[in-house]
Amino acid sequence: MTNDDRWAPLVAELDRWQAAGRVVTFWLRDDDAIEPTAALEQLLESTRRYQVPVTLAVIPAGTGPALARRLMDVSHAAVAVHGWAHANHATGDRKKQELGGPDRQPEAVIAELATGYRLLADLFGHRFIPLLVPPWNRIDAGLLPSLGAIGFAALSVYGVEKPAPIRMLNTHVDVMDWHGTRGGRDHAVLIAEVLGRLRHVFDHGGTVGVLTHHLVHDRTVWSFLDQLFCATYGHPGCRWASVEDILADG
Repeated sequence: MTNDDRWAPLVAELDRWQAAGRVVTFWLRDDDAIEPTAALEQLLESTRRYQVPVTLAVIPAGTGPALARRLMDVSHAAVAVHGWAHANHATGDRKKQELGGPDRQPEAVIAELATGYRLLADLFGHRFIPLLVPPWNRIDAGLLPSLGAIGFAALSVYGVEKPAPIRMLNTHVDVMDWHGTRGGRDHAVLIAEVLGRLRHVFDHGGTVGVLTHHLVHDRTVWSFLDQLFCATYGHPGCRWASVEDILADG
């Protein structure tokens, strides 16, 4: 349990879940993995210490055997498909996007995703899960009906899940301040977002998905994650689950 008073409202909310005989599910998605790095080691050690399963969204075109060897015996890590090359195909002032949009043919996108799926499944074996994580959390809606045919069981973007022709498992709290410092966001703001999501899930169902990017974490991010893991560790009102377990739960 963390000694920081800012976490007291979140712990109180978890106490409410416990009192109601309910357990909320947290899950962790970390994007842009390619190869073993010191930052990845820090993430793996932190999650191991607190028994937090982590889903690494790996970029197929950039990865290889080195990462596969490193993760072979890391029982709490899983690998999802992070697009193909994390390459922006949008032109002009459009938002960055790899998967679809007016600047790409759907057939080309699906072919790349199928290649990436097979590559990661072969490389990572039992660590691989059939989850697609679009770069920049963007994918053309017209592609969604084709994802199941190439093997994907679920799709993960950012924000509240919307109806789709594939299972959605989104993230809801992003630790990074992408439009400001490009470092970690203020802890009080993040705690409030986690608390808000917990209350939403209490009333409407779902999970609390936390989004990280280990390669660009600063001290603010690492500190927040450590305190979040500490505040939730062992609390009867919550659990940190793997994507595999969440999908199996239906």
